[in-house]
Amino acid sequence: MSNSWKIYMLAIVSFLVGTSEFIIAGILDRVAEDIGVSVSAAGQLITVFSLAYAFGTPILMAVTARVERRTLMVAALALFVVGNLISFLFTGYAPLMGARVLLALSTGTFVVVSLTVAAKLAPEGKQGSAIATLVMGFSTALIVGVPIGRVVASQYDWKLVFAGIGLLGLLAMLAIWRTIPRSGGEEAVPLRRQISILRSPRIALALTVTFFWIFGYAVLYTYISPFLLEVTGMSERVVSIALFAFGIASLFGSKLGGYSTDRWGVGKTLFTGMTLHASVLALLSVLSPYPALVFPLLMLWAFAAWSSGPTQQYYLITLAPESSGIMLSLNTSVLQLAMAAGAGIGGVAVDAISLTSVGWISVALVTVAAGLTAVSLGVSTRYAKKLAHRREQLAGAAAATIETEVSAG
Repeated sequence: MSNSWKIYMLAIVSFLVGTSEFIIAGILDRVAEDIGVSVSAAGQLITVFSLAYAFGTPILMAVTARVERRTLMVAALALFVVGNLISFLFTGYAPLMGARVLLALSTGTFVVVSLTVAAKLAPEGKQGSAIATLVMGFSTALIVGVPIGRVVASQYDWKLVFAGIGLLGLLAMLAIWRTIPRSGGEEAVPLRRQISILRSPRIALALTVTFFWIFGYAVLYTYISPFLLEVTGMSERVVSIALFAFGIASLFGSKLGGYSTDRWGVGKTLFTGMTLHASVLALLSVLSPYPALVFPLLMLWAFAAWSSGPTQQYYLITLAPESSGIMLSLNTSVLQLAMAAGAGIGGVAVDAISLTSVGWISVALVTVAAGLTAVSLGVSTRYAKKLAHRREQLAGAAAATIETEVSAG
């Protein structure tokens, strides 16, 4: 099997873990009704998942740094299966919270390892596309996984979704073991060193972009099903179709983002995507009562939001290529913290203001992300120019020294 197909295999499994993460947003109202809590309380299942992912992933990556990569991915998937089975077998808010923690830890470990493995499998100059392919797996979870989960939850029982995901997780373990080559672990990186990388203003600023981008995205997306049902007035059937369309658009956005990164560079792709993202959210908020207009805007929102995924991850790798694993781990942690913040703030807004308010909060946050993107790209460009100038000076000084020594000889 060629390396390209191995990357696609990782993307397929990414689809599976992505479905387990995203599915809650698609069936939030059903879960809330079944376990007897409010929609905003059910939304905290996403908050707990994201917090466990954000804080647990760096710790697990440090502890398992020397573990062979394929073995680590299979072990993560085993924990993933356990989390899904708990979601299926047990009832109540507390067991579901515990299951979300297990799913977060296993998903975080698998995602970080698979991204680094995919980048190593990709040929030179195609790392952006390789990362985009894995992000495409997550996007496919929105295309297929979330809508199917919504249909199953509507017709049967939402718990059956997690039973199916758990069984497919067993198949994923076998597929990874048979198709992905063994690769050595990495040097153990203490947590203190992982955090110390944030001392770089360029890196801290770039990660802040991730935070506000996903923060804004999550405030609305966490409550997308009740938003479409109650604010827009869509029927149950149309909501399922809308989520399917949302996923298709996210797939195209992710793939085009990776292609654009390789073709036109990080700067143009990232800033354009963020600006479009904020603009579409504003239109979506204004036109939310009109289903016929909301439908295409949902697709455009997904396209714009997900186009930034592979670009931002590749951008972070270029800022610290010698610490790519740490950068991806930190980025996923920041991303999940932003998801937790989005679910939490969104829940507060739903209870204290209205469902409509989450759209406008998202607009404000993504607009901040777009502004920070421009600042971050400017800082990185100036740093690169200074570094190149310094290297020219050092090269010139070295050449002059050699010339002097030759003349003296």
